[in-house]
Amino acid sequence: MDFIKRFKLDSLLLPLIGIACFLILWQVIAGKTVTTRVADEFGDMVTKNVRTGISPDLPTPTIAWKASKAYIVQPFAKRGELDRGILAFTALSLGLVTQGYIIALVIGTPLGFFLGLSKTFTKAADPIIQVLRPVSPLAWFPLGLVLFSSVKLVDAHQKTVFGASDAAALFTIAVCAMWPTVMNTAVGVRAIPQDYLNVAKVLKLSRSKTLFKVLIPATLPYMFTGFRLSLGIAWLVIVAVEMLTGRPGVGGFLWQEYNAGSYSRIILCILTIGVIGLILDRAMSFIEARFKSI
Repeated sequence: MDFIKRFKLDSLLLPLIGIACFLILWQVIAGKTVTTRVADEFGDMVTKNVRTGISPDLPTPTIAWKASKAYIVQPFAKRGELDRGILAFTALSLGLVTQGYIIALVIGTPLGFFLGLSKTFTKAADPIIQVLRPVSPLAWFPLGLVLFSSVKLVDAHQKTVFGASDAAALFTIAVCAMWPTVMNTAVGVRAIPQDYLNVAKVLKLSRSKTLFKVLIPATLPYMFTGFRLSLGIAWLVIVAVEMLTGRPGVGGFLWQEYNAGSYSRIILCILTIGVIGLILDRAMSFIEARFKSI
């Protein structure tokens, strides 16, 4: 034990133990195929394969790996529009999430500042925000299709490169992801000590200097908390959006495999979504720490 503590191996061993326990639990719950020979109605012996177990249709880790191997070992392969390596699908999803996330921050951050600075604006806008904030992305997407029904950008060959479904997808991601940024920014602005604002007045700082020298630096920790939460929600929403639009991506691939009855690849998609979500959260945490150290 001293050896483990000395070299801090517990940070490596404990996650490995956790993963091993998870795989064992998965193996126990998963079904297995039992082959039997029985006589049919004509008396002929036939072979029947029957899935048994706690969850008969759930594939074991080994079966899931074999069914998903081609998508993992060739992560950027493109065998067709809806048949690509898992990282190729992930890249498409991340591209859409990035666009929607940027829109969410561009709209949500100023809105949060307005809410934090103006009690009048807060009284007027807060009821609307509280009503809209819990709405599911599945409900926002049809509204996006209605709002952007006339959007259609074509290339030189008259092929649609950005249509109503693309605009609705961005709208859905942005409107679902911006609320944590709005709320946390507003809380951060309200938490600024009055002394800071008094000093800005004494120094006769302009509004823009007060914003960039006082408000934003003092609010930054709260803003980053909102940014992290917004990024997590944007990544969650992409699955629903791609299911509804049929776009190629992790969510679209998941829905395609569900319709095809390939449960092994559904598990691949779930694990990919989880791992990418963790990486995004860690990346945002790293950026936040860098900003705080400046």
